[in-house]
Amino acid sequence: MHAVDRAQQSRRWLAIGVATYKKFSDDAAGNLAALIAYYAFASIFPLLLVAYSILDIIAHGNAALATRLTKALHSFPLVGTYLSKQVNHGLSGTGIALIIGILLTLYSGRGVTTAMMNAMNSAWNVPRFQRPGFPKALLRSFALLAIIGPGEILTIALSSIAGGAGHIGGAGAKVAATVVSLLLNVGLFWLGFRIATAAKVSRRAMLPGAIGSAVIWQVLQIIGGAIVLRSSNSAYGAFGIVLGLLAWFYLQAQLTLYLVEFDTVRTLRLWPRTLAPPPLSAADLRAYQLTAESTLQRPELQATVSQRPGEDGRGSDQQNDGRPDGRPAAPAAPPRQRRAGPRHRH
Repeated sequence: MHAVDRAQQSRRWLAIGVATYKKFSDDAAGNLAALIAYYAFASIFPLLLVAYSILDIIAHGNAALATRLTKALHSFPLVGTYLSKQVNHGLSGTGIALIIGILLTLYSGRGVTTAMMNAMNSAWNVPRFQRPGFPKALLRSFALLAIIGPGEILTIALSSIAGGAGHIGGAGAKVAATVVSLLLNVGLFWLGFRIATAAKVSRRAMLPGAIGSAVIWQVLQIIGGAIVLRSSNSAYGAFGIVLGLLAWFYLQAQLTLYLVEFDTVRTLRLWPRTLAPPPLSAADLRAYQLTAESTLQRPELQATVSQRPGEDGRGSDQQNDGRPDGRPAAPAAPPRQRRAGPRHRH
């Protein structure tokens, strides 16, 4: 085991991968991903109610326009293909349905954004006393919701154009719509990461995770649609779609958090980690210290975490002590001087 440990520590790409996995486990990011998936699953149905109501109002009395608009639902992850078949019957009482759907969407959407902010702050080890409270947390939640909601609707519409662009401009139009959709998703994830994180993390540090999350979103969307097309006509189609939607959200959230942890490990240089301690590496000590500091409820409690990484001669490349907010380490207290005076013989 120690031989394997030495081998992974001597290879940069493997050491960063192992450190990402260990930090994902240290932060209990799997539980954070499950919380995001739960709130996303709960918010998707009132969001679809709002979408159906708006489509019904726009296409009222125009059957051709209604048919063209409902085709956009085919590109929605997993449930779009199944639910778009039900829109032909229309909705009654769209005014009440629209009001109820908007209120439920705002309420459940705030749960999604709150879970996202908690996950991002945990991944970047932001101390609890530095995380925004009321009303700043509420404003951040609605800002995140206002950006992600319309943005994803736009990218889904572009994906639907890419799926049916063969009637417009051939394969070139499909590729162009897919590329534009992917670039918009990268921008949405990038901006969402920045708003959800309370620490002063550079945008450049978050870019690799945003690119990877956008690619994963695009791939999972295509795979999910193909699965629904195969299972919607079976006896277990409805159950498979519901379970598949929940699994889709969880897989997307989990892979996204892995990429965020990768950005954290790469930016704070939390590698190489030790597979079989003891001894602990310098990166282990930095990671454990950041985890301990992220649980602090008050700034006065920082004195309890007195040992700073780098004070034992392990190098000075971490001038900001590995902190995501860039704050310098507190200077060490001077040693106590012994009082001068004659020594006692006894």
